[in-house]
Amino acid sequence: MSLALVLVEPAGPLNVGSVARLCANFGIAQLRLVAPRCDHRGPEARLMAVHGGALLDSALLFPDLAAALADCRRVVATSGRIEQEGLPLSPANEALAWLRQDRSPALGALVFGREDRGLSNDELLLAGRVVRLSTDAAYSSLNLSHAVAICLHELQQLGEDGGMTGTAAVAGMAAAPVDDAPEPCPRAALEAALADAEALLLEVGFLYPHTAHARMAKLRGLLQRAQVTDAEVALLRGMVRQLRWAAQQRTP
Repeated sequence: MSLALVLVEPAGPLNVGSVARLCANFGIAQLRLVAPRCDHRGPEARLMAVHGGALLDSALLFPDLAAALADCRRVVATSGRIEQEGLPLSPANEALAWLRQDRSPALGALVFGREDRGLSNDELLLAGRVVRLSTDAAYSSLNLSHAVAICLHELQQLGEDGGMTGTAAVAGMAAAPVDDAPEPCPRAALEAALADAEALLLEVGFLYPHTAHARMAKLRGLLQRAQVTDAEVALLRGMVRQLRWAAQQRTP
């Protein structure tokens, strides 16, 4: 499994260092940081990273989440909210099993949001699956590095148990079903297709500037649920371009 761990606007250097250490513990070779709000290579981060210091040095920086996920095909995002627009919440074992599918060299991503407010709805719509870790209702908020530890441990167990989580394996429960569908297209290809579609729909009057964002969010959610492939996104872009050409031919 080729996996990038993505932190969006992390504010605590101790958290970033702890996550780097966890990446080293669980064999995650790539750490991506979106607009970090702390010094991820400073002494506090290195104090917690211990032998994961090399991951801090090699961490890739991005201005926004879309850029960080451009080359990723399978993306799982975490959300602390019980309800959110867009994609429905998936059980953690099911979503992580889907992420762990290792049928191609394609890169996957596991995304964690800001310590204070998590991921926005727009950011959640960049993922193919959204998970919320189960915690006690009296105090449901998890520390960032603790949430990362739980998810990476679950991924490790999925590998060791051949698709079962540790709890499921002990209980003799069936593993999450293996997804044999074709690989989803890279995020960059889907975003390019959506940009083409939005421009066309604005041109022909189906969208209006003041409502375009909300309506395109619904379309993005629909395509994410469908998990469109390379061939399918190429078909969509071809249709949009031909429709634009035809509309321009009719323009007096």
